[in-house]
Amino acid sequence: MTGYIFGALAVLVAVAGWRVRRRLRHATRSGVTDEIVQRIETVGRVDAEDVEPVDLELARAEEDEFWAQTWDEPEENR
Repeated sequence: MTGYIFGALAVLVAVAGWRVRRRLRHATRSGVTDEIVQRIETVGRVDAEDVEPVDLELARAEEDEFWAQTWDEPEENR
């Protein structure tokens, strides 16, 4: 019985470790790197390439649509 519990815990730890490593690897690929942080500290900004400007009219329309939705009241538990 103890062997099964130990095995189950080992599997859980292995899966958790794998997920953390995958998340960290993804964050460094698509997120902020040490080089970018150093550039921000020295220059004060970072110029990004291939960045489309935000369409403010589209954003405003989507926000208005969001706030126009009606929300159902929560059901009371009796």
